[in-house]
Amino acid sequence: MKELSYLNKYLVKYKYHLVLGLLFVIISNIFQIIPAPVVRYAIDLVTDNLAVYHSFQESGLQDNVYEIFTSNILIYAGLILLMALMRGLFLFMVRQTIIVMSRLVEFDLKNEIYGHYQSLPLAFYRRNNTGDLLNRISEDVSKVRMYLGPSIMYGLNMITLFALLIPYMLSINVTLTLYALIPLPILSVSIYYVNNIINKRSEEIQVSQSGLSTFVQEAFSGIRVLKSFTREEDSNRQFAAKSDEYKHKSLRLTRVQALFYPLILGLIGLSTILTVYAGSSQVLAGTLTFGNIAEFIIYVNMLTWPVTSLGWISSITQRAAASQKRINEFLKTKNDILSTKELEVELEGSIQFEHVNFTYPGSGIHALKDVSFRVNPGEALAIIGTTGSGKSTIANVITRMYDVTSGEVCIDGRDIKAYNVVNLRSQVGYVPQDVFLFSDSIYNNIAFGADHADEEKVIKAAKEADVYHNIIEFPGGFGTKLGERGITLSGGQKQRVSIARAICRDPKILILDDALSAVDTKTENAILNSLKKIMEGRTTVIISHRVSSAKLADKIIVLDDGQVVEQGTNESLLAKNGVYKELYDKQMIAEETLEG
Repeated sequence: MKELSYLNKYLVKYKYHLVLGLLFVIISNIFQIIPAPVVRYAIDLVTDNLAVYHSFQESGLQDNVYEIFTSNILIYAGLILLMALMRGLFLFMVRQTIIVMSRLVEFDLKNEIYGHYQSLPLAFYRRNNTGDLLNRISEDVSKVRMYLGPSIMYGLNMITLFALLIPYMLSINVTLTLYALIPLPILSVSIYYVNNIINKRSEEIQVSQSGLSTFVQEAFSGIRVLKSFTREEDSNRQFAAKSDEYKHKSLRLTRVQALFYPLILGLIGLSTILTVYAGSSQVLAGTLTFGNIAEFIIYVNMLTWPVTSLGWISSITQRAAASQKRINEFLKTKNDILSTKELEVELEGSIQFEHVNFTYPGSGIHALKDVSFRVNPGEALAIIGTTGSGKSTIANVITRMYDVTSGEVCIDGRDIKAYNVVNLRSQVGYVPQDVFLFSDSIYNNIAFGADHADEEKVIKAAKEADVYHNIIEFPGGFGTKLGERGITLSGGQKQRVSIARAICRDPKILILDDALSAVDTKTENAILNSLKKIMEGRTTVIISHRVSSAKLADKIIVLDDGQVVEQGTNESLLAKNGVYKELYDKQMIAEETLEG
């Protein structure tokens, strides 16, 4: 319960739902108990007056006695029906309070987890896979809800029913009560163990089902490759093996489930037999009536589900505690990207790195080594280097996705840590190397980064990114939906839409992280010509492994293994005949070969 204690704040928040739910549980249990004494009175009425009825056989009064009996029995039947209806009403109210409370907590908890996810730094997402993040906000929260809803509801029902019923049964007859209750603890423990086995095997089936679904999804997604390499038969064999594993685990679960209801019914039957056995001797002794035995049989059946639910509740609580522990692990993860002064100012755009070192947390990769450079407001800086040289790491540091290990990063002469993180990022337009577009319209994808993007601004951004003519050729134009069921854009079109998205927010600092890698030379030149206008009045950082992207930059730095090996202008670096000149010559020869 230590892990589940985190939920107490929600139980306090919805305390009125819980209190009303408890009240309705008590009332519904009272209406459940009342019919049993009514049945006893009805049976005793018949058995006690049966001799009277037969004594009037020779007289004409027998019909009158029969009418009295039937009218009383009908009254009792009406009372039992009324109690059942009242109990049904209050059970409905129980669900409208406690189960509704669990759904409200589920809603709040999911929002809390999702909000916390949004606040965590990029390093958190590098450490954890997407499937695990999704499971904690869906599967784990669902298991916790089962504890907050059904578990609490049935727990309160069991406690209040025992509190009301056991003292009443003991007041009628202690011996008969003990005989009736003997099998119930055995039932509860048995259900607990059987339910644990069922849960364990159900989870095994879920894992098997997940593996089967993943296999089928991959087979259909990669059907072109599968057919090209004529691997259909092999795929069929693998599917058959995975399907057989799923069948085997399903049958194991079915065999255990087959024990569930016979076990319950067998122990209920044992309670009934013991009740009849103990009660019959006392009926013969005259200390009990037939009505008492019937009443106690009703009580035994009444207690069966609460006792059965005890094992079920224990199992649910264990699973909920395990799930809440996993949730708490994430909720306790703190965001270390914090502002020291919470400055919210409009940026001019100067960027300065002073002896910056950065090592990726977790992996230990030393990505930046004593990096220093300066970019003035409105200038363009090109960062050139091969894969793994640390180019994208600089972009991550400028946008403060990570904090540097040592050294200092300044924007407008102030330490980057002094700025409010949201305010800082809102003034930076970032085009990532790995383009991601949402399953939404092209218009909304471009307008995504801007708080107030009108149609004119979106169209202007699309034109500047040289993607406008491609968009209007689609049947839906800017309203065209992207995603699995929508238009599939080419790699170059995706990158240009991503550039338009960054431009649309009118940033003070524009970062292009290898943003032209998926376009050909002709398209690259067209976008670079458009970028001349875009770059005016804003600081631009062009990150690329292609030297052709650097021709618009005022200054260039060349990275190799996280270190600045050269810096200067395009002309000065070519004159040095160093690393930059070597890269330039290689890429020019490669382009001439492709054109030839």
